[in-house]
Amino acid sequence: MLGALIGDIVGSRFEFNNIKTKDFILFTNECTFTDDSLMTLAVAKVLMDKVYNDKNKIIDYFKYYGRKYNVGYGASFFRWLHSDRRDGYNSFGNGAAMRISPVAYVANSEEEVIELSKKITEVTHNHLEGIKGAEVIAMSIYYARLGKSKNDIKEYASKYYNLDFNYLELVKNYSFDVTCQGTVPQAIYVFLISNDFEDCLRTAISIGGDSDTLACIACSIAEAYYGIDNSLINKALTYFPKELLDIINEFIDKGYYNK
Repeated sequence: MLGALIGDIVGSRFEFNNIKTKDFILFTNECTFTDDSLMTLAVAKVLMDKVYNDKNKIIDYFKYYGRKYNVGYGASFFRWLHSDRRDGYNSFGNGAAMRISPVAYVANSEEEVIELSKKITEVTHNHLEGIKGAEVIAMSIYYARLGKSKNDIKEYASKYYNLDFNYLELVKNYSFDVTCQGTVPQAIYVFLISNDFEDCLRTAISIGGDSDTLACIACSIAEAYYGIDNSLINKALTYFPKELLDIINEFIDKGYYNK
């Protein structure tokens, strides 16, 4: 989960101003947390409060945090957020995958990863591609937490996505894409070719596209696989207000990272 937050914050200043290189300062005063982090923390709160079996409660949590913090949203989610709708809007946007990482820390089995991921996702992203994108990322994180190899994770994810990319071609040709289909496989590929957490972060941002979300997703897997240097965590936490820091601290204090 913390990896997702770091990826979002560092990638935030490049979302609409892509930088096609790994050579950049990670944290600046132009960085901020976005809807990626906010909705990730809303999911964490849903899971900690054990309201994931109540669709209306999940919706209430999303709308509470989403309406309170104006951090930039996709147009469809924004309309849903500020409406009275209590159903999904058939989305296959990458928001399904960007917010799902806490599931991999709460679930105790593959079956529970699938179950929780679907319940969290379908309240908004009830298109099959949205549900798939969230599930594949949640499971990839879960496998990384179990100590499975990159080959294991690649073999699993390749059942759902074509991961046959070339880094230099992505740097040259990859462009902004807010769909799960156009973000999730690239994020998994970036993780697979990375050397450590920071390299994954820099690589994700260097290929461009929806930089904050791509880095959020890739780094959520990288955290579970590599771990994160405390200096990166401590710096990222300075970007959050107390209410959101409380969610992060509660998630840590409840021992989900030690499961």
